[in-house]
Amino acid sequence: MLKINNLHVHYGGIHALRGISLEVPKNKIITLIGANGAGKSTTLRSICGLVPKTDGTIVFEGEDITSLKTTEIVKRGVTLVPEGRHVFPDLTVLENLKLGAYLRTDKSEINKDINRVYELFPRLKERKDQLAGTLSGGEQQMLAIGRALMSRPRLLMMDEPSLGLAPLIVQDVFKIIQQIHNEGMTILLIEQNASAALQIADYGYVLETGSIVLEGTGKELLNNQEVKKAYLGQS
Repeated sequence: MLKINNLHVHYGGIHALRGISLEVPKNKIITLIGANGAGKSTTLRSICGLVPKTDGTIVFEGEDITSLKTTEIVKRGVTLVPEGRHVFPDLTVLENLKLGAYLRTDKSEINKDINRVYELFPRLKERKDQLAGTLSGGEQQMLAIGRALMSRPRLLMMDEPSLGLAPLIVQDVFKIIQQIHNEGMTILLIEQNASAALQIADYGYVLETGSIVLEGTGKELLNNQEVKKAYLGQS
């Protein structure tokens, strides 16, 4: 579904991505793990056109999207749930969800999708008229995921969905990610909680200073001694 080949990104004098190549097959969960500054967020931002590429190609469903603008990439079905959630705090839950469908015109289908989000996240339905800025961190993360689903993505990219959340809420978020995936969603997941990510991932890549240094199935990486030592806190 998504193929990245030899991707390079520079920020000023920093070589943020150093020729990475990876694939996201349809209906799979692929995860990128690595320390802060490894290039994980840069990878997602480059896929959706938010940072300029120095070299390499990004192909989505057979089409080269390397040079497309972000709105064109979203129209093709690629959506990002950004790190830090970035909900609109002064808008209600419902207004935030409707903004997720801003490129759509099919009103009856939009209403169906709002109800679908409420089925996934009953708490959002309870708080639909509440300002997003007054929600808890976990509820804001649910809203960010729900808002992304409103664009009907074919590829859902998630940047640190568990960041700053209590352990019980993290479990809920990962259950929801699995549920969305079980319904056929292709997911590219960045997560510092490497253990949680690898347990649900079909395949994973380990990034260090802008390069892929390891790859394998989620199970293989969970059992890899280097990964255990560096990212899972096991010696």
